[in-house]
Order: sequence, then structure tokens, then C-alpha cells
Amino acid sequence: MKMDGSGSGWCYRLELLFFYIVTVCFSCYNICMENLKWAVLAIALIMYCLVIAFQDKKVWFTTAAALIVVVLGVVFPGGIFILPEGFSGQPNLYAVTHSLFSIINWNVLMIYLGSMIIAALFIYSKVPSRIADAIVCSTSNTGIAIVAILAMTGIISIFVENVATVLVMAPIALALCKKIKLNPTYFMIGLAVMSNLEGTATLVGDPPSMIFASFAGYNFNDFFMHDGKISIFFFIQTGMLAGCIFFYCYFAKSGKNKIQVDKTEVVSWLPFVLLLSMIFGLAAVSFIHTDFAYLSGLFVLALGIIGILWYKFVQKKSAEDTLSVIRDLDWETIFFLVGIFVVIGGIQETGLLEDFAHFLARVTGGSKVAGFFIILAVSIVISGFVDNVPYIIAMLPVAAGMAVSMNLNRELYMFALLIGSCLGGNLTPFGASANIVAMGIVKREGYPMDFPRWIKVGVPFTVITTAAASLFLWGVWA
Repeated sequence: MKMDGSGSGWCYRLELLFFYIVTVCFSCYNICMENLKWAVLAIALIMYCLVIAFQDKKVWFTTAAALIVVVLGVVFPGGIFILPEGFSGQPNLYAVTHSLFSIINWNVLMIYLGSMIIAALFIYSKVPSRIADAIVCSTSNTGIAIVAILAMTGIISIFVENVATVLVMAPIALALCKKIKLNPTYFMIGLAVMSNLEGTATLVGDPPSMIFASFAGYNFNDFFMHDGKISIFFFIQTGMLAGCIFFYCYFAKSGKNKIQVDKTEVVSWLPFVLLLSMIFGLAAVSFIHTDFAYLSGLFVLALGIIGILWYKFVQKKSAEDTLSVIRDLDWETIFFLVGIFVVIGGIQETGLLEDFAHFLARVTGGSKVAGFFIILAVSIVISGFVDNVPYIIAMLPVAAGMAVSMNLNRELYMFALLIGSCLGGNLTPFGASANIVAMGIVKREGYPMDFPRWIKVGVPFTVITTAAASLFLWGVWA
């Protein structure tokens, strides 16, 4: 009997211990569920700090952060990625499938990949150089020729990635500078800032525009007209006009003599045809109403594949040359975007961005002017030092939510965010990839560029162009 009683006592203690363990685990689980949004925010902040500090390793940090967010979503079903009503599948696997098929915007990634291929072949064709030669020959003096080349840089950047645009136009700019014995430093800064400026104007110009289109549900035509009002394209053109005036005043002293250049021989016009097909095709696709979310992305990617096949078989390039074109594409940005999409998607689904939007609305006291100015100014400053892609992904829901909470048209604040973050990249020499490329080019030419020299052009250009674009935006959408 004693032995039985002792056994019963141990059983009771084990049951009690098990009850305590279950209670503690359940409490910890509930605490984790309630604080997951802060954990995701901490992951995102650490990721951003590491990306800023170690730019060359940024893909590793965004990928690691995305994996951690997905793992947390698997361990705590419904804690980060909200389970849809009536969901009957495996809740632990929902975080994986939702991230892969809903949060990662494959349409944007396909558009970016296809347009990069077309841009690379466009450079190879030498069509941009031929057009630039024609501009130089048709202008009356070197000052106008320089501004015309800068304007053309902006126009090309409407449809071609910024870094590719700078690489296209740099040889023309350097050749012109040698002919007129001009230090190419400020001309090269002009190429970078003008390409950054116009990259915002259309759906295919730059990743931030694609991300904006994805979030706002914009098609190609919405960048020109939306809800019966002129859209972001025309605000950017106002900035470009102000930028051209700024550079004409800057380079007017460079000389008034007309110069002649030898016209570049065009390799082929097919890449130019592909570029035009992409532009007009995206405009046409935007009129097709379908639930298929990847139509525009597959269209642009198909054009890129056609270009690669043309390069290999019609231009009779070796397999190594063809693979070189593919290898040299900006794959880092593709994988960088994938990680960012997942992390910011996690932040958005936890409700943190909505909380932040309400906080900003309270800070501005409900003032439309104060909200507009804060979004614009903060975007300019942050984008002068930080990659604008993760910033735009994080802030688009905030800007839209802030506008809605203040009973305003969300375009007013979203366009302000887009203008400030994209034009703000011109502020410093490391505010955009095109700036870094331009610095590298002039350094190879024997003209090392320092921070003060860039600021001399970058700051006034940013202030003038942003002010012109934002004032026009306010006049239309406020």
C-alpha cells in the first residue's frame, strides 16, 4: 500500500509538472503571437542596418531575413501571415506558399528581367550612340549639345534601366569632352542624375516604378493619366525641364562653337524594335482586363528571350558570348527584391505599417500640407543615403494609409513618396547605383570625384527638380 501511495504521488507530481509545462508553453506561445509584429520589425531594422553597412553583401542579409520571417510564419501559423477565412489547408505551410505565390511579385520581376535583356541588346546595337551623334550635329553650340545629350539620357532612361543608360551615354559624353577639352566630371554627374530623374516616369523605367505599379494597381497607361488627371509621367517631365535649364546655365560657358562628330555605325535596329514593342505592347496589355496577374511580365520576358535568340543565331554569337549577356544582367537586384518583398510583406500583414500611417497622421495634426512636406523631405534625405527600393516598398502602404486616414486622395502622398525617393537619390554620390557607376567612369578617365564635388551639382539639381515636380503635383492632386 505504501508503494502504491508513493506511486500515486509521483503520478500526481508528473501530471502537475506536465500541466505547468503546457501552461507555460501556451503562455509563451500567446506572448510570441502577440509580439510577432515587433519581432518582424526588429528583423527588418537589423536587415536594413546590415544592408547599409555592407552593400556588397546585401543579398545575403535580405535572403536571411526573408527566411527567418517565413520560418516564424511556419512555427506560428496566422501570427505573421494572416490565414484566409475558411482556410482548410496545412496552416504551417501557408507561410511558405503565401510568400512564394502571393507576396513575391513575379510579374514585376519578369518585367525587370525582360527589360534588362532588351536594354543590354539596345546598348550592343549602338542605336543610342547614333541618335546622340545626330543630336550633337544638329545643335548650334556645345552648351546646347551637352544639354541635349543629357536630355536624351533622361529620355532613354524612361524605358531603360538607369545604370544601362549611363553606360550607353558615357562614351558619347567622354568623346565630346575630349573634343572641346572639358573636364568630364560634371558632365558625368549630369548623366547619372538625369537618368535617375526619368527612371521614375514610366512602368518600365526603374524598379521603384514597377513596385509602385504593383502596389497601386497601375498599368502602363496609368503613369500618364489616372482617374481623369495627369499622372506621374508629367510631373517628372516638369522636373526634367527644370533640370535641363539648370544644366544649360551650368554648361553655357563651355563654348559656343559648333562641333562635328563621326556618325556611329548601327549594328542592328532589331533591339530598338524590341524596345518599341515593349513600350507599345505594355500600353496595349494594360487595356486587357484579365484575372491573370502575369500577362505583362510574361510579355516583356518573351521579348527578352526573342532578343537573346536573335543575338545567338542571327548575330552568330558563341554560346559563351550569349551566356555572358545573361550573366552580366543585374541578378543581384532580382534576388534582393525577392527578399525585400517577403520581409515587407510580413511587416504589412502584421499591421505595423497601418499603425505607422496613423502615427504620422497624428504627428502632422491632420494637416495636408505638413503630411505632404514630411513625406517628400524624409524621402529625399533617406534616399540620398539608402537604397530607395526597400524604402519605397516599406513606405508605399504607409503613405497610402496616411492619406486615407486623413480623407485625402492617396495619389497625392504616393506620388510625393515616389518623387522624393527617386529624385533624392541624386543628392549624394552613393544615393543610386547610376551615381556609383558614373564616379567609376570618371575615375578611370583620371578625374577622381570626391563628395564635395558631387554635392556642388547634386544638391541644387535635387532641390530644383524636386521642387518643380512636387509643386506641379500639388497643383493637380491636392
